[in-house]
Amino acid sequence: MRSIAVINQKGGVGKTTSSVNLAAALAESGRRVCLLDLDPQAHASLHFGITAHGDAPTMYEVLCGNASLEQARQPVDGNDLISVVPSNLDLAAAELELAGEVGREMILRDRLEEEQEPFDYLILDCPPSLGVLTLNALVAVREVFLPLQPHFLALHGLSKLLRTVEVVSRRLNSRLRLTGVMLCMYDSNTRLAAEVSTDVDEFFHASKSSRDFFNQAKFFETRIRRNIRLAEAPSFGQSILQYAPDSNGAADYRALAAEVLAQESAAAAELISRAA
Repeated sequence: MRSIAVINQKGGVGKTTSSVNLAAALAESGRRVCLLDLDPQAHASLHFGITAHGDAPTMYEVLCGNASLEQARQPVDGNDLISVVPSNLDLAAAELELAGEVGREMILRDRLEEEQEPFDYLILDCPPSLGVLTLNALVAVREVFLPLQPHFLALHGLSKLLRTVEVVSRRLNSRLRLTGVMLCMYDSNTRLAAEVSTDVDEFFHASKSSRDFFNQAKFFETRIRRNIRLAEAPSFGQSILQYAPDSNGAADYRALAAEVLAQESAAAAELISRAA
């Protein structure tokens, strides 16, 4: 199973949109996918039309030890290939409640080790911060995908984010690697988008030899173009593949999923080569 945390401490860069629609595109390709909503704003849950209500357990109950992931997991539109562990505003309290817990960074990892369901992909939509929730995600997964908007302000704080991932990789989760960088809200008609894309690409290529935690990083060729359909889909509780399957947004996330699946194939081929 591939476990992927989609993170960026800056909001509005396409993090939740990418988490939801990449999950949907992978499921469309026949993979079994579970999306964990770790953002108290619960935008990923709402995007799939799931609202936590009544006594239904959420990520808050999972992290506080009052429910298992299996108990909190909900299917999306009866689709056996994709499910969501939803969030709600209660999750914001977890940051405070877990602050005094010994080993608070390991809680989600321990919950995932109890998981019995055989998923192909586990995708974690993280909050726009570098607090306890994001730290739990980084300790629990093996891969990080980094969504970026090709804009100067969107790059602000990138070095701090990468330092955090590197520290977690070195001290808490030696398996953690940055394996994917994706550009969202891309406008091919602007020179700025092309310049920022080039700068980020050159930065990651130059850093691969000196920083182990992203020597496997792939700068995805797919650019997620600006598309009004992507902004409309959450209000209907649907992924872009359901809401507007013929739109540019749907095409882009299908192409991104194909690149992610190609990573999987390349890794399998490398293992076979080493065994031979």
